[in-house]
Amino acid sequence: MRKPNIMVVEDEAVVAADIQDCLKRLGYTVTGLAKSADEAERRVNESQPDLILMDIRLNGPTDGVEAASRIRQHFDVPVVFLTAHADEATLHRAKLTAPFGYILKPFDEREIHTTIEVALYRHAAEAKIKRLEAWLAAVLQSIGDAVVATDQWGLITFLNASAATFSGWTLSDAIGKPLTDVFPLLDEVSRTPADVPIAKIIQEETILNWRTPLLLPSKQGSEIPVDYTAGPIRDAEKSVSGIVWVFRNIAERKKAEEERVRLIQELQGALAKVKTLSGLLPICASCKKIRDDQGY
Repeated sequence: MRKPNIMVVEDEAVVAADIQDCLKRLGYTVTGLAKSADEAERRVNESQPDLILMDIRLNGPTDGVEAASRIRQHFDVPVVFLTAHADEATLHRAKLTAPFGYILKPFDEREIHTTIEVALYRHAAEAKIKRLEAWLAAVLQSIGDAVVATDQWGLITFLNASAATFSGWTLSDAIGKPLTDVFPLLDEVSRTPADVPIAKIIQEETILNWRTPLLLPSKQGSEIPVDYTAGPIRDAEKSVSGIVWVFRNIAERKKAEEERVRLIQELQGALAKVKTLSGLLPICASCKKIRDDQGY
């Protein structure tokens, strides 16, 4: 198993050497040492560390907080801050960089080991979640049905490319809008606004399969016949936090159904004509053959 590579950013040589020796004893590989923020930014790309131990107070115009912020913008590397003391304003700035931990000076090996292992585990878990989110987003964007997510009050939090095409709304314009504004569904017969049972789905925590055709007017003025399925979205505590809606364009299905009805009607008409015709034909009662005008 590969040893994690750790980069140390510390401007005091004695402290940096002490940290390096400690990391080696703990089984880590020290992949680089830097004394300033600028040097740290240069070395990250060269050494490709798995984690950075960053002193908050560094000599020079840029401190460790600013360096961590810059590194976060360009590299996916977790940062653990080293600090002996810091004022509230500096600590607040440090929090904004989403660090993976703090180690207070003076420190011991157990503290360093625990903090690094937790940080590496957390970073790996977050990377896995990001990959799953990217995969899910790609799937949602590629499917032909319109997928919309709303919160528990019916305000839109997400829509995929098909939903944008169906409605004529972009994601940026639709975010935070009521579902009924972006998807103003109409009853196909009466053309009155259709009921959207948000409260029912949230309260009963049920999946709703709506198969009665509805009309969806778009911003451009066109109308699409649709039906939909809606179900609750649950958070980590299994509580319902929203609803996912899947709208299907049923124009082709309606066209096929109309064609089927037309063919059935034509077949029924043809059968009626055959029955009428058979009643006029002179059929021999014994041989069941049709007679001509001479009785043959």
